[in-house]
Amino acid sequence: MPAPSSPEPSASPADGLRFAFGTLTVLPVRITRWDRPAARAGMLCAPLAGLAVGTAAAVMGLLLLLLGAGALLAAVATVAVPAVLTRGLHLDGLADTADGLGSAKPAGDALRIMKQSDIGPFGVLTLVLVLLAQVAALAQAYGHDWARGACAAVVAAVAARLALTLAARTGVPPARPEGLGAAVAGTVPVAGAVAAVLAVAGFAAAGSAFLGAYDVLRAVLAVVLAVAAAELLLRHCVRRFGGVTGDVFGGLAETAATTALVVSCLG
Repeated sequence: MPAPSSPEPSASPADGLRFAFGTLTVLPVRITRWDRPAARAGMLCAPLAGLAVGTAAAVMGLLLLLLGAGALLAAVATVAVPAVLTRGLHLDGLADTADGLGSAKPAGDALRIMKQSDIGPFGVLTLVLVLLAQVAALAQAYGHDWARGACAAVVAAVAARLALTLAARTGVPPARPEGLGAAVAGTVPVAGAVAAVLAVAGFAAAGSAFLGAYDVLRAVLAVVLAVAAAELLLRHCVRRFGGVTGDVFGGLAETAATTALVVSCLG
């Protein structure tokens, strides 16, 4: 009788950070572990990768404003930075998810459509509308106040990666046996996902406190509604595809980011 295999060693915070930055950004971070404990730690650290991406995006937007560019150009640059720092993977995932959902085909056929290299009409339309919404929301936020625009960019990027943490929670199955979706699906305990939401909401509140009480409320609401919108899409994708894929994760991130930006520009 073969001896039972020993459990995989738990992952350290450093393992989690390497996994998060190595899979969710183009930063030159070497992933030293690719196992379930590292994936769990990495997905819990995903909002920190979002903080780095969002800060870089806000800096680019503020730099253009400082150089005399208008709010619209600053907004375009702010939206471009996360796309560059993720190699456009989240946008590609959004387009593929839209094509799969829009096909109205059974799960297996829809997943095959999502794996194709081309983008269909549903994907193109979704990309155009989402990018327009992100730019318009940021332009309005920058037009109101440079600090409000910068906070919106950071909160949106963090909320986008928080959506990935929630999508990787226990009970959410992978749609395929391979790929990033299968590697991280079901790795995050529900309690850890809830703690991540509370931590990000607290961060959003603290980061916007200098703008005023109403801005604190708006930042927290942006996080809550962002994860709520991503959760609705997640549940729909699980029903349609039987689980999550890497493309679905990308779609969730862009959905959360867009929702957070729209909320941030209101009022």
